Order: sequence, then structure tokens, then C-alpha cells
Amino acid sequence: MTAVKNLIERARVAQKIYENYTQEEVDLVTEAVAWAILKPSRNQELATLAVQDTGLGNVNDKFKKNYRKTLGLMRDLKNAKTVGIIAEDAKTGLTEYARPVGVVAAITPSTNPGATPMNKILNALKCRNAIIIAPSPKGHSTCEHLLEFVYQQLDQVKAPRDLVQVLSPPITKDATHELMQLADLVVATGSQSNIRAAYSSGTPAFGVGAGNVLVIIDEYADLGLAANKISQSKTFDNATSCSSENGLVLLADVYEKAIVALEQVGGVMLDSEDKNRLEKVMFHNGKLTSAVTAQSAAFIAEYANLSHPKAKEAKFFMVAEDGFGPSAPFSGEKLSPVLTVWKARNFEHAIDIVNQVYAYQGAGHSVGLHTNQGEIMETRASQLAIKLPVARVIINQAHAIATGGSFDNGLPFSLSMGCGTWGRNNFSENMHYRHYLNITRVVRPIPEIVPTVEELLEQYFSKFSQS
Repeated sequence: MTAVKNLIERARVAQKIYENYTQEEVDLVTEAVAWAILKPSRNQELATLAVQDTGLGNVNDKFKKNYRKTLGLMRDLKNAKTVGIIAEDAKTGLTEYARPVGVVAAITPSTNPGATPMNKILNALKCRNAIIIAPSPKGHSTCEHLLEFVYQQLDQVKAPRDLVQVLSPPITKDATHELMQLADLVVATGSQSNIRAAYSSGTPAFGVGAGNVLVIIDEYADLGLAANKISQSKTFDNATSCSSENGLVLLADVYEKAIVALEQVGGVMLDSEDKNRLEKVMFHNGKLTSAVTAQSAAFIAEYANLSHPKAKEAKFFMVAEDGFGPSAPFSGEKLSPVLTVWKARNFEHAIDIVNQVYAYQGAGHSVGLHTNQGEIMETRASQLAIKLPVARVIINQAHAIATGGSFDNGLPFSLSMGCGTWGRNNFSENMHYRHYLNITRVVRPIPEIVPTVEELLEQYFSKFSQS
């Protein structure tokens, strides 16, 4: 028996026991496990280890992310029903019962080696599943340490430890692929190669699309407020998030003022020579390298030998662009505190720019808009929702914080954003607990009502003959 098969068998035994837990017992287990990362001393250890071993992001923001994402998820799970009857409708005669999916294989990235595994663990446990984590090689140490805390919590509530497991190092593609094949459900977050592998594993899978978020600043925006939110979002954890702004589309009427506002919050616009220096270290044959991924602006300034007098003091960098696609590599995702800036003649031109960029990279994820409150905001939000291939339109918010759910918007807290068929995903919402459920429906007979053809085709028959 392989090591992966052994993990699967142990998980199945634990899950069969857990499947008989009541809602109250499941909720206690979920709350107990959440404390594995919400406890400040543990969170600090995990945040420190994550940066130490992956070299990505910074400790303070990792701590905030671990805390906020877990706290928000627990808010979403608090009163959710995942055991027994979860819905009844006397009119249709349907009753829905929540059922577990079984053993979940969770593929997690190095960018969030604590927050993402915990998010998937809590969703799985809330729905009476067992879960096995396949972390990135760099993130394994953090995930393994997280599970040490998880086991302490499971022991406290006398739940089976084998409900939560992790692949043993070294983490290989073969072991991860075997895990995906043997599990009942795959939930994958990370590189697009991992997502494609999940979809081709033969096991039902949820995977996420590529990020490359663009944000429009229009002529009605509060430029100071917009700049502050963009800076907050773009610099958070050194832009490790797929929801971090990668580009700005500024309307011509406010272009110069918007650049000034961004410079006032720590942005530095690079000239063509510095842009070329940065491109040489960030991209190879037009493809993003890992050289400055999730590094600070100060690190990037030194690594790329940028000559701008304020380069070493910058919080983030900006580069002007007018192209899209492989010949304009800055039009793609950058995973670093670097923003690409386009100038749009008007709002319709801004939409066109976003469409062209997303035709290259980022379709399905999200778009942001900074504008005024009121009728104009609603009209323009509607235009973006209708005309762009995006699953989320984020209005007047710090994008990286808002997209994955926030306490001041209505999205579920998640670190996995579905991008619909635009991003080659099978869902277009934030991954949440219901993706970890099977649902059984009891179907009862109800009084028969059979409509007539004339009723159903009324509009057609009113305009055309029935011949």
C-alpha cells in the first residue's frame, strides 16, 4: 500500500465516524479547530514560519490574513445548517438533506500556507468530511505545524485526528496526483498547472482561475480615498493575493491628478529606463519569473537597480502601458507591488482596455471601480457587470481585501475565487461550505398542474401565427 492510500483509508475510517455527529457536535469540532489558528500565539508562530520558509510576503500581514480570513469564515459558518434537513418547501414537496462528500483533497499554495489550508479544513469539517492537504513544497512546514495545533484541538473535543491529514514530505507531483485520484472531491487553489491537474484527475474538482485584476478610476472618484485603498490593497502581504490590483485604468480627465494622489500614498511612477530594468528581472521571454514575487518594493528597487531617486522609499511602483498581451508583459499578473497604468479616453474606452487585457490574462476573476456614490455608480457598475467577463465587480473598496469577503460587504469569506467558464472554472462564486456538501432531496407528489402550450408560448403567438 502506498503512503497516499494509507492516508485515504485512515481518512475514510475517521469520516465514517464523524458522519454520525450531530449539528451541535460538528459545530463544536469546527469551533475548536478554528482556535488552532485564531489563538494569537499560534498565529504568530505560523505567520513567522510561513515567511521564513516560503520567502513570500511579510509576517504582520500574514498574521492579519490568518486571523481575519478565519474569523470571517467562522462568521459565515456560525449558523449554517450542514446536518440533517437544511431546507423544506411544502409548495414543491421537496425536503433537502445535507450529506458529506467524503474525503476531500485540498491543493494549497505557498502564498498562503496557513490561511488557505485552514479555510479548506474548516469548510470540510463543517460538512462532516475528512480532508487531506497537499501543500506546496515551500508551504509544507507551515501546514504541518498548523496541523500540530489542529490535533491538539481535535483531541480536546475527542474527534478523530485522521479527519485532517497532510501529505508527507517530499511533496511530489506523483503523490499529489494520486491523492486527487483517490479522494472524493478536489478543491484546488494555486497555480494554473495545479488547477488543470485537478480538473484532469478524474475526480470531481473545484479549481480557481488566474488573477490579473484591473481597477478603473473614473472622473467622479474621490482620488485620495481611491489611492489610499489601492495602496492598502497593493502592498498587503507584498501583493501575494490573486485579488491584488495588477493594473489601473485611469480616465484621461483625472489621469494626472490620480497619479499625484497615488504618489502621495507611496507610489513611484517609473520612467522608461527603469521600466526596462524592472522588466528584465521580472519577466523571461515574456513570462513572469519568481525573482521578485511577493517581495517588498525596497527589495525590488535594489534587485532591479532602479534609478528613481525615491525608488528605495516606495511602497509600490507604477509603469505606464498602452499595449496588451505577450508583447506587453506588464499587462499580465505580477504578484508583486507593481502596478501597470493605462490612460483611457472615457469610460467606454476603459471597458475596452479591460476587455483586451482580460483576453490575455485574468478573465473571470474581478474588476474594480472607484467612482462616486449614487446613480452614476449603479449605472457604471451595471455596465461592467454586463460587458466584462468577470465574476465580481468591486466598488470603492480595497480590492485584495474585499474580493475574498469582508465584514463590510456581502461576499463569503474565502481564499478561493471561482472565475466561471471565462477562467475555465465550473463555478463563478467564492468557494464556500456548500461546495463541500452533497444534498439529498426527498421528492413528494403534489397536485398536478399542466400548463397549455398557449400559456407558455403566449408572447410568440401574440406576434406570429400558429401555423
